[in-house]
Amino acid sequence: MPTPDELAEEERRVRQLRLVVALALNTIGQTDMSLEDARDMVAAVRQTALCLFPDKAFAFDLIYLPRFRRLLAARYGTAPAAPWSVN
Repeated sequence: MPTPDELAEEERRVRQLRLVVALALNTIGQTDMSLEDARDMVAAVRQTALCLFPDKAFAFDLIYLPRFRRLLAARYGTAPAAPWSVN
């Protein structure tokens, strides 16, 4: 059973990840960045998630990657698969 300190630390990391994802989604959706820059930002967010939660790449790909894909498709048209894609 995790200790209260361990639970608090995990909650802090979850909040940090949610903030990073929200900022990236807003930045991509509301600025004039290029598709390449947007893909780089998604890759950086994924790397941040893996630093916060090692061995949880599948969870990121399942939870957050579809949101980024939808945004990129809406913002830039159909976007071909990127290096961070699980396709």
